[in-house]
Amino acid sequence: MLLSVGFSLIFGLEDGLALQIALVIGAVVLTIGATTSGVDRGIRWISELNLWSAVAMMVYILFFGETAFLLNALVENIGRFIVTFPARTLQTFAYEPDGSEWMAGWTLFFWAFWLAWGPFVGVFLARISRGRTLREFVIAAITAPVLCDFFIVSLFGNSALFHVLQGNLTFAELAIQSPERGWYALLEMFPGAMFLIGLATLSGLLFYLTSANSGAMVMSNFSASIPDPSQDGPKWLRIFWAVLTAVLTVAMLLAGGVTTMEYATLIFALPVTIIAYLIMASFYKVLRMERAEREGRVLRRPTVAPIGGHVPERSWKQRLEQLRSFPTLRQVTQFLDRTVRPALNDLAAEFRKQGYDVEQTTMVDDYGVEEPVLRVTMESFRAFHYQVAIVEAPVPMFSGRMSREIDVYYRLEVFTQTGSGGYDLMGLTRQQVIDDVLERYETHLAFLTHSSETATASVLTPAVVPKDEQAVVPKDAGDVQDLEGK
Repeated sequence: MLLSVGFSLIFGLEDGLALQIALVIGAVVLTIGATTSGVDRGIRWISELNLWSAVAMMVYILFFGETAFLLNALVENIGRFIVTFPARTLQTFAYEPDGSEWMAGWTLFFWAFWLAWGPFVGVFLARISRGRTLREFVIAAITAPVLCDFFIVSLFGNSALFHVLQGNLTFAELAIQSPERGWYALLEMFPGAMFLIGLATLSGLLFYLTSANSGAMVMSNFSASIPDPSQDGPKWLRIFWAVLTAVLTVAMLLAGGVTTMEYATLIFALPVTIIAYLIMASFYKVLRMERAEREGRVLRRPTVAPIGGHVPERSWKQRLEQLRSFPTLRQVTQFLDRTVRPALNDLAAEFRKQGYDVEQTTMVDDYGVEEPVLRVTMESFRAFHYQVAIVEAPVPMFSGRMSREIDVYYRLEVFTQTGSGGYDLMGLTRQQVIDDVLERYETHLAFLTHSSETATASVLTPAVVPKDEQAVVPKDAGDVQDLEGK
C-alpha cells in the first residue's frame, strides 16, 4: 500500500488495488531472482543496497530538514527512552479511558507481530551468522539495529512532529487517517521532493524484497531435508514459497488489507509465543551446560602427557603439510579406515579390559560412509560420546583456487555431545588419535565433576547423586594415565 502511493506519485499511475497487485507480481519476480541466487549473492546485494538507500534518505532528511531541532530531539528521545523504559515496560493504561483498546491495538499487536516474524527472522539471522560467536551476534544483530532504530524513528518522527507543532493540522489528520499518504506528504515538504520520494520508494521496495527473500528462504529450509547446515533448501522450493507468499499477499489485499493482516498476525502469534518460551528455556540450559563444560576443561587435573588445547598436537611437518592439504572424499575415507578406526578399536579394547562400559556403533552419513562412534556409559551420568564425521568444507580462496562454490574438500571432525570440536583429524598418527580421545574423555570427566559441584542440573547431568549411586562416579584421571601408558 505504501509503494502504491509512491509509484502513483512518480509515474502518475492510479493508486489502488490494481497497482498494488501489479507491484506484488513485480516484487515476486525480483524475489525469485534474488532468493534462487543464494544468500551470498542476490539476497546480500539487495540487503546492502537496502541499507545504503535508507542511510542516504536519513542523511538527506537530516541536512535538508530542521537539523538543529532533529539533533536536539534525538538526544532528548534517547534520554527519555532510557529513563522511562522500566516504567513503560509495566504500563497497562489501567487508569486511562479506553486504555485496553490502546493496549490491544498497539502494544499487544506489535508484540504479536514481532513474535509472528520471530521464526523467520531468527532462522535467517542464524543462517547468515553461521560461524560467529554469541558476542558478535548480539552486537551485530541486536545492539546495532536498536541503535539504528533510535536514529530512524527520531529523524523521521521528529520531522513530522516539527510540522505538527508549527500548526499544520491538515498534515496531522492525513498522517493519522492514511499513514502511507502522510509519509509521502512529509517528503513533499523537503527540497528536491521528487528525488526524495523516488529514494523512499526504492527503499520501501527493497525492504519488501529483503523480507520476502528471507521468508522464502527460511520456509524452504523449514520444509526441506538439508544434510548440510551451511546449505539452503532447493531452488524450486524457494520459488514455490515466494509465489505462495505473493498469492497470500494479494488475498490479504482483497480481503481488507492491513486490518486482515492484523487479525491473522494475532492468530498465528499465539502458538509461536509458547514455542518461543520453550526455546528460551532450552537455550538457557544449553548455555549453562556449555559453561560448565568449559570451566571443567579449565579446571581439569593435568595428566602425564596431555596434548593441550582443543586441537591434537602435531609435529611441525604435519602442521606444514596440513596448510596445503585439501583431501578428497576418497582420501578421508581411506584415512578413516586405516588410521582412525584401528585407533578407536584399540582404545575400546583397553577400556573394556579395565572394566569400562564401552559401546562401539556406526552412523551412516550422506556419503554412504559408516562413521565410527565410541560411547562410554556411566549409568546416571552423561555418557562420553566421541564420533568422527566427514564434513564438507569450501576450499579457501587464498589457496589459489578460483571458485569457492565448486571446489570443496573434506574434513574428519570430532563430534561430542555438544557438537563439533572444530578441528580436523586428517594427517594424524594412530597414537595421536588415541591421545585426542583421552584428552576429550578427561575433559568430559572434569565437566561432570564441575557440573555436579555447581548444581548445573540437566536431564543428562544430574546435579545431585543419590548416596546409593556414589559408586558409579566416573573413574579418576589416574585410570586414564594407565590407559595412556598402555
